[in-house]
Amino acid sequence: MKLFGLALLLCGGVSGFTSVKGRAQNARTILRGGVSSDLGTPCEEECALESFPNMPESVHPGVLTGQAQVDLLNHAKENGESSSPGEHAATPFLLSIASRHLASNACLEAARRNDAPIIIQFSSGGSQFYGGKGLDNKNYAAAIAGAVSGAFHVRTMAEQYGVPVILHTDHCAKKLLPWIDGLLAASERYYEKHGEPLFSSHMIDLSEEPIEENIDICKDYLSRFSKIGMLLEMELGITGGEEDGVNNEDVPLEDLYSKPEEIYQVYDALTPISDQFTVAAAFGNVHGVYSPGNVKLEPKILTRAQAYISEKLGGSAPSDGKPVKFVFHGGSGSDVSDIQEAIGYGVIKMNIDTDTQWSYWEGIKNFESKYHDYLQGQIGNPEGPTKPNKKYYDPRECMRAAEVNTVTRLDQCFADLKCVNILGLGEKADAENVLGPRRGGLPV
Repeated sequence: MKLFGLALLLCGGVSGFTSVKGRAQNARTILRGGVSSDLGTPCEEECALESFPNMPESVHPGVLTGQAQVDLLNHAKENGESSSPGEHAATPFLLSIASRHLASNACLEAARRNDAPIIIQFSSGGSQFYGGKGLDNKNYAAAIAGAVSGAFHVRTMAEQYGVPVILHTDHCAKKLLPWIDGLLAASERYYEKHGEPLFSSHMIDLSEEPIEENIDICKDYLSRFSKIGMLLEMELGITGGEEDGVNNEDVPLEDLYSKPEEIYQVYDALTPISDQFTVAAAFGNVHGVYSPGNVKLEPKILTRAQAYISEKLGGSAPSDGKPVKFVFHGGSGSDVSDIQEAIGYGVIKMNIDTDTQWSYWEGIKNFESKYHDYLQGQIGNPEGPTKPNKKYYDPRECMRAAEVNTVTRLDQCFADLKCVNILGLGEKADAENVLGPRRGGLPV
């Protein structure tokens, strides 16, 4: 049995969803006729497949919502079980956030190269950057516009790369709820016209609020999400470290570990509304990369919670003993054994950001080091004082080097999650680049 891993929200049947077959056909028609074809970039060849050889029929190239997303995550959960102890796997994963908004193409390229689905998500800060730091962000207007713009980019290009994508937004603290309100309104308008939301899912992070308030607000959003086929990710307990301007480096140690009773409290409150939610429970997770020994993950917290909730559910507990779909925040720098252990306890999504921030920068750094003497002026280099340097300082050159380095880092991520060659498309031929800086470009 092929094992693989994924990265994002949960699965199951949600109220308001249509049938798998009907919903999938509707989504495919919309994606091809409403995005690619209208832009003159029709979805052809492998991208135009009705479905993937190794995936549920509803899973198609492009952004997944509704039942197609549910089916992918259910498939991930069902096929992520290990045939032998210690060999767990999850499903596809990934973030494209913060100042790395330009890395979304690298994410799509990596997904196709690894023959796997992927999750791309935007943070509020990354969305604002996408919209432009010169644009007024009062009432989060720039962040809303930037995220919507990014969503349309991903929707269009995911079809061209021929891979299934879950389109998500990251941590949304209480003060950022107006940002999500704007995006949800955009998804509701998109749903009215196209029968599916603009985004696949959103994360509401009220982990710093009292648990009762956290749950009550999440219930309100889940009720609204479920009407248009969206999924909710909520956070319980605090992820340490620093991420997108939020610093949790000095929080009390006990806040980094969720309790089974709290996780059950969330499960019990949200399930009557919809089972389309995931829980980013804290088990020592930390954003960023720290020296060995400074981060102590306790994945067994997750399996204890699964057992506790299963006992509470009694005969209605799922046969696999994993009623909760968990999310693993702070994947960068984590030990592979911890990652795979957590996956075995019901994690269906793992976030990685810090490592890919570094890979993007490292690509630029290495490019500058390699061509340093060609980047000191517009004219003149080691080949002669009148030689032009345009093909070296063209920003697309160093940015492509950043993309290539990031794709290489993501190859490792896919391998760690056993999420390689799972769509069934096989190896992708090299792209034919006949225009732009790659024509006669640098051997980066």
